[in-house]
Amino acid sequence: MKTVGVCESQPITAEGLRSILSACPDLDFHGSAESIVEASAMLRQHHPDILLVDKGLGAHAVLAWTADLRDANRPLSVVIWGNSISEAEALRMLQSGVRGIIRKNATPERLLSCLRAVAAGNSWMEESLFRETPRRDRSSRSELTPRESQVLELVEQGLKNKEIARELGIRPGTVKIHLKHIFEKTGVRGRYGLALTGMREKGILSLPPM
Repeated sequence: MKTVGVCESQPITAEGLRSILSACPDLDFHGSAESIVEASAMLRQHHPDILLVDKGLGAHAVLAWTADLRDANRPLSVVIWGNSISEAEALRMLQSGVRGIIRKNATPERLLSCLRAVAAGNSWMEESLFRETPRRDRSSRSELTPRESQVLELVEQGLKNKEIARELGIRPGTVKIHLKHIFEKTGVRGRYGLALTGMREKGILSLPPM
């Protein structure tokens, strides 16, 4: 059984989560907190395996705290949920060490799927968080040119156009041209979507269907 702590700004919502988890034989509610400060104290006392964190506590504060937890090598998997999460925010969350991302309007079944996937050691994100998913009639990344593949790899690492140009010894304008071709071949128009799609294709990130 994996234990789940909750950092949620709304006590009624936290109580609802307690009720949902109480019916699960494999997940055990392990305490709640209403702020990051309280959550830090809860972690010292209860040591849950998974921590579900409300993005409403402040995206910047939550990401900074998550990075601190990662740097401290805590044996903890963080799941963030919120009413609104953009592709850019989702990517930053994953890069900061977050293992699960889900919207608050998800069904209890989907929330449990997320928690169970994270409990099994996987990273999980809702497919609906993609602004635009790759079209099936588009080419795969295997059909990219070697240079386009290099550019894509650096985009997935979070580099900006000027940084990519410097890394590859080309002009920023040339990077834009390569990105245009990558977008056309993959059917994904945004660089955040490219990075998230790359994580999925490499098996780093699980995105269950809507």
